[in-house]
Amino acid sequence: MDSDTVWRHIDEQRANLADLLDGLEPQQWSTPSLCEGWTVREVAAHITHSQLPKSKMLLELLRSGFRFNTMVYRAALQDERSPGELTAVLRGMRGSRKRPPGTSEVDPLMDVLVHTQDIAVPLGIDRPMPVDAAVAAAERVWTTGFPFRAKRRLRGVELAAIDADFRVGQGRLVEAPIRDILMVLVGRPTAISARIQSLTGR
Repeated sequence: MDSDTVWRHIDEQRANLADLLDGLEPQQWSTPSLCEGWTVREVAAHITHSQLPKSKMLLELLRSGFRFNTMVYRAALQDERSPGELTAVLRGMRGSRKRPPGTSEVDPLMDVLVHTQDIAVPLGIDRPMPVDAAVAAAERVWTTGFPFRAKRRLRGVELAAIDADFRVGQGRLVEAPIRDILMVLVGRPTAISARIQSLTGR
C-alpha cells in the first residue's frame, strides 16, 4: 500500500471514530474497552496522543522510567479533556502526517483500526474495517516484535483470511475475516480466540 493511501485511510478512520464518539451517551465513555484496564474515554484520549510533540513524548517516557506501556496508560489516564475536546482533536488531525518517533506510517493506521474496535465492540457497535487497510496493519503487526509479539504468542497456528489475501504462521489452520485476525494478532479477544487457545494452550 502506497503512502498516500495509508494516510487517506488514517484520515477517514479518525473521522469515522470521531463520529462514533460524538454519538455516545455520557455513561458510555466509562465503559471498559477491549484494551484491558482502559475505558472508552482513555482509549479515545490515547489515539490523540500520536500528535504530541516529540519533546513532550520523551519527557513522559522519562517520567515513566522508560516503560512504554506505563507511559501511554498514564498519559491517557491523566488526560482531562472533555469528550467534545477529544473528538475535535481527532478531526483536527486530518491531513497531518505526524507520527511518534521510531514508528512507521502504518503504525497510526493500525492504532486507529484496533482502537476503534476496542471502543465499538464492548458497546455493541459493529464497525467494518477496510480490508486493504486491515491487511496492511496485520502485516505490520506480524513482522514487528514489540509490543505484540504475535509470532511467539501464535506459534503453532496458521492464520488465513477468508476475505483477503493474507496468510501467516505455520501449524493448525484457523480461517477468519481479516478484522478478527488483526485483533487476534494484537492480543484482543475475538470470535476465534477460543479456537486458537485450544490449539496453542495459551
